[in-house]
Amino acid sequence: MFLLSAPSGAGKTTLIRAVLSGALAGLDRIEFSVSHTTRRPRPGEVDGEDYHFVSPETFQQMIAEDRFLEWAEVHGHYYGTSADAVVPFLAEGVDMVIDLDVQGAERLMARFPEAHSIFIMPPSYDDLETRLRGRSSDDPAEIARRLAVSLWEIRRFDRYQYVIINDDAERASWALAAIVIEKRHRRERIRERAGRVLADFQRAQQERSDP
Repeated sequence: MFLLSAPSGAGKTTLIRAVLSGALAGLDRIEFSVSHTTRRPRPGEVDGEDYHFVSPETFQQMIAEDRFLEWAEVHGHYYGTSADAVVPFLAEGVDMVIDLDVQGAERLMARFPEAHSIFIMPPSYDDLETRLRGRSSDDPAEIARRLAVSLWEIRRFDRYQYVIINDDAERASWALAAIVIEKRHRRERIRERAGRVLADFQRAQQERSDP
């Protein structure tokens, strides 16, 4: 489980999409968890791909049915990670990339201590402000609110195992891909496959040593 958080506008979702379609495109058994939210889609966002866009009533019903691993109210809207979008994949050995806010990430860190947490940080306040204004999807009051919250979020970066400063999209993509690939090649993750290679060598050597 890879948990990714960032202040709004830091490029987290774009980075995840770029990595999954680029540097990690050929990697099998890795999925992006699509979260639920009550906010409206931004231009270009697709329901079921970027988020599951639902009504506040539907979201509240899902809370009542205990269908979320975590959920939080952020910038006046609800966001949540459903168990159905994560647990079945993990049970099958599939790596999950989860895009979520700082509150949600901290909840999942506590619930899944084996998860790998990554914080995406903008290079400066001015850069983040420029990105938020460039989206043209939020009014000035909403932008000011997001910038105010960003300080609280950035102060919590040291709770994460990894930090990527997104000052260059390509470099940030490779950094994220490197984290995922490094975890894939830990001894405990590759033990079964390495064992099969070892068994093959033992068999081959035995066959060659037999008269």
